[in-house]
Amino acid sequence: MVGDDPSSDQSHENRFSGARIGAFESRRAEDLKRLIEKFGGVPFVSPSMREVQLDNQREAIDFAHRLLVGEIDMVILLTGVGFRYLMDIVSKHVDQTRLLHSLADVTTIARGPKPASVMREFGLQPTHRVPEPNTWREILTTMDEKLVLGGQTIAIQLYGKLNPSLVAGLEARGAKVIPVPVYKWDLPKSTTELEENLHRLAHHQLDMVMFTSAHQLVNSIELAKKLDLESEVIAGLNQTAMA
Repeated sequence: MVGDDPSSDQSHENRFSGARIGAFESRRAEDLKRLIEKFGGVPFVSPSMREVQLDNQREAIDFAHRLLVGEIDMVILLTGVGFRYLMDIVSKHVDQTRLLHSLADVTTIARGPKPASVMREFGLQPTHRVPEPNTWREILTTMDEKLVLGGQTIAIQLYGKLNPSLVAGLEARGAKVIPVPVYKWDLPKSTTELEENLHRLAHHQLDMVMFTSAHQLVNSIELAKKLDLESEVIAGLNQTAMA
């Protein structure tokens, strides 16, 4: 389908051949809809998550103070939106210029282009940028190749929840890890489209579903439970092609 050789006889426009494609993207929902249509599919795109800034900001503020006094050696920035939230939170409690200077003085690792782009908005350049596919494995590989982690204090700006594999990998290398949560993933304010897609799954009305992050699936199952459709939705997923 999408991964086919562009030089094949089959055109880009008919590779899905009218298949009904369910997708759960939020921020790039319209882009994904157009992409499915480009490849000949019938899109059913239902936003499944939204970022919500945490009410309890103590850990982010504590991170800022520790950074200013030199207690942090490295900072891993996992998402662009998370770094923007972080700056918004801590700039209300510490001088932003001092904070940016402190970030520039320590080793920073950007998990791909999005956090690197937001860093540039604040006049910063990441010390190292993690290559695709930007998972925790590439983070550890990049750090192994370029840094000595033993005895270092490393702060991680989280995206949603803590990644236990990344934390375990860093601690196994002798680092002290400081998680910095700044936002969580909630359901969209309106779940109408998502409910419709869940009913389509429950009634086997989709030919393929596409997830672009694990939490899209987590939120979808959470809502299915509330609709008393969990077993039907899981059965539908198990009988539907998934990307």
